[in-house]
Amino acid sequence: MTGTTSDSADERLSKLLAVTDTELARLGAEELQIELLERIRDVLDADTVAVLVHEEPSDYLVAQLARGLEEEVRQGVRIPIGVGFAGSIAALRQPVRLDRVDKKTVTNPILWEKGIRTMLGVPLLSGKQLLGVLHVGRLDDRPFGDVDTQVLSVAGERVVTAMLSANAATERAAADLLERSLLPTRFPALEGLEFGGRYAPSEDRMIGGDWYDVFTLPSGDLWLVTGDVAGHSLQAAVRMGRVRSALRAYALLGGGPAETLALTDRKVHHFEIDTMVTVVCAVTRPPYDRFQICSAGHLPPVLAQPDRPTSLVELKVGPPLGAVRDAPPRVATEIDFPPGSLLALYTDGLVERRGEVLDVGLRRLRDTIRADAPDLVCRETMQRLVADRIPADDIAMLAVRRPAA
Repeated sequence: MTGTTSDSADERLSKLLAVTDTELARLGAEELQIELLERIRDVLDADTVAVLVHEEPSDYLVAQLARGLEEEVRQGVRIPIGVGFAGSIAALRQPVRLDRVDKKTVTNPILWEKGIRTMLGVPLLSGKQLLGVLHVGRLDDRPFGDVDTQVLSVAGERVVTAMLSANAATERAAADLLERSLLPTRFPALEGLEFGGRYAPSEDRMIGGDWYDVFTLPSGDLWLVTGDVAGHSLQAAVRMGRVRSALRAYALLGGGPAETLALTDRKVHHFEIDTMVTVVCAVTRPPYDRFQICSAGHLPPVLAQPDRPTSLVELKVGPPLGAVRDAPPRVATEIDFPPGSLLALYTDGLVERRGEVLDVGLRRLRDTIRADAPDLVCRETMQRLVADRIPADDIAMLAVRRPAA
C-alpha cells in the first residue's frame, strides 16, 4: 500500500488527481472506473472498495463494481435506500464513518463475513441526482479519519465523472441498437402502393421517443403509424418500443385505429406510469382507396392529390396516450385515397422551430409535399425543412402513395 494515514490530505489528493488526470485519461469508461477503484483503495490504505449504483426509479442501491469485495457484485446485492450503512449514506447524502462492523450496524452480511472492521462511505451525486454510493473498508481496527473522508469525497467526484461517461457510452450503444431494431428495415411489398420514410435523431445524436411503423395484418389491413413518447433519452426510447409493440399486438385483435388506440391507452396508464405519447394511425385495406385515421394528440397527416391543393387532414384529435384517464371515446376519420394520392405522417420535430409558431412550420410542410414518389417527397421535405440546421428534436416521417393507373 502506498497511502498511509500519516499522509496529509493534500499529499494523497495529489496522488489521486495525478493518476486520474494523466494515466487514466487513455482508458475507456469501464476501464477507468475499475482502475479508479484500485487507486482509491491504494491511496486510502483500504482493503475493500465498492460502488453501488442507484437503480432508478426504485429506491434501491445495486452493487456494480468492487475490489476486495467482489461478492457484492457477483451476488447482485441490493440495498434499500435508508437501510444499513450504504442505504443511510444514500438517504442522508452525506459521508458516514463506521468504527464497528457487525449485525447491528450493517445489514449486508457479506461485509462482516468478509471480516471488515471499519468502513467509510460517501454519496455519489450529480447535482441533486443520486447516482450511488462509494465505500471503502479495512480488515483491521484502524478507523477512518477526517482526512480520509476528504480524500474519498474528492475520489467520489472522479467516480461520478467516470460513471457519467460510462452511462453516456452505454446509452449511445443501446440507442443505436434500438434505432436499428425498432424502425422498419424494409417496407411491405404491396401491389398498388409505394412507400418512403426518414428518421433523423436530434442534435445530440441520441435516439428519443419518435418512431414510424408500417405493418400488415393477416386480414390484409395495412397500418401506418407515427408516434412520439414525451422525453428525449434512452428511457424514452425504451418506452417507445413497448408502446409500439403494444399497439401492434392490439391491432392484431382486428379493431380499427380508434379501438386499438383506446386499448393501448389503457396499457400505458397501467404499466407506463407518467408516460405521455402522441400517436396517429392510418389504416387501409385493398384496394387501398380509403383510409381510417385516428389521432391521439398527434399532428394531422398531409394529403397530396393530383390537381388539388395539398392539405392537412381534418381530424377529431383525442388526448395523448397516458394523458387522461377514462378518456372519451376516440373517433376515426375516413378519407378517400384516389389514384395518384400521397399521404404523409410525421412527428413534430419536422415542423417545430424555436421562436416560431407551429402554424408556420405546418404551412411550410404543406407547401413542400406533393403527390410524387414517396422517397423523393421525403428527401425534398428534409432538404427544405431541415436543410443544414441541427434538429433540436427527433424527426420521423412516413409517406405512402397510390400511383395513378
